[in-house]
Amino acid sequence: MKFFTSLVSLLVFTLTGSLSQAAVDGARIEAITGLKGMLNESEGVFKITSPRSDINVTVDGWAMPPFMGLTSWAAFTEGKKAPLMVMGDLVLMQDEVNPVMSAALAAGLSVTALHNHFFYDEPKVYFMHIAGEGDLAKLASGVKAALETVKTIRSGQAQLAKGFGPPLAQGSSRITGAEIDGILGSKGQAKDGMFKVVIGRKATMECGCEAGKEMGINTWAAFAGADNDALVDGDFVVIESELQPVLKSLRQDDINVVAIHHHMTGEAPRYLFVHYWGRGSVAKLTQALKNALAQTAR
Repeated sequence: MKFFTSLVSLLVFTLTGSLSQAAVDGARIEAITGLKGMLNESEGVFKITSPRSDINVTVDGWAMPPFMGLTSWAAFTEGKKAPLMVMGDLVLMQDEVNPVMSAALAAGLSVTALHNHFFYDEPKVYFMHIAGEGDLAKLASGVKAALETVKTIRSGQAQLAKGFGPPLAQGSSRITGAEIDGILGSKGQAKDGMFKVVIGRKATMECGCEAGKEMGINTWAAFAGADNDALVDGDFVVIESELQPVLKSLRQDDINVVAIHHHMTGEAPRYLFVHYWGRGSVAKLTQALKNALAQTAR
């Protein structure tokens, strides 16, 4: 009986291992992405890498080789709710971030964080963390779409962009706040021709204390310039399930996402913060913010 049990266990282990390796088909991932990878058999993970050897980056005055932290990667493993899951980190220049984010979102991937890893880096480098669940073709194609966007940008523009576009004309701001309040249904604050709207949410901190709008649990938008040509910058506070819908909404309306991170620890519900920057008429920008706000339970 003991021998029979051991034989069955060995058979199950062998079949499970074979199925796991078949699910993470490294050769197919390499064929779709065009990148070489390695299988970590103990974890059942196949990982592809793409060093940013096309960009010369210095950190604190030191020329940094890609091996030291300038390599994009994506790792694939067997999923629970879907055949596979993927997680990764893309090394991006400032002018690559938003086109790559749009490509990743359109391909069905999630964007889970956007931030810096260094100080005193020239040019500035940003890191976009991605994730997803689905079949191999969908996930590998999504990773390829994101990385191909980088290649397209760099092949068409060897010099890194120094801004989103022409700078806003210098001079006093003349923003009409009534139009913003009318679209958002808010009551904002005017100062020196600029206008700011703040919309609060609530969280319970680890101490049991309640934090709200004035403690930093808020979505805000600040406008400067003129009604027909304005800048908006601000921050969306979102629970985790709202992050992807808000990112998709902002990018569909040509609002640039510049950071995704947390501001607190231990709060309930868990909040993430999306920082953004946009340019256009006040009406267009405010409608874009309203569209993104509609994705949240504010």
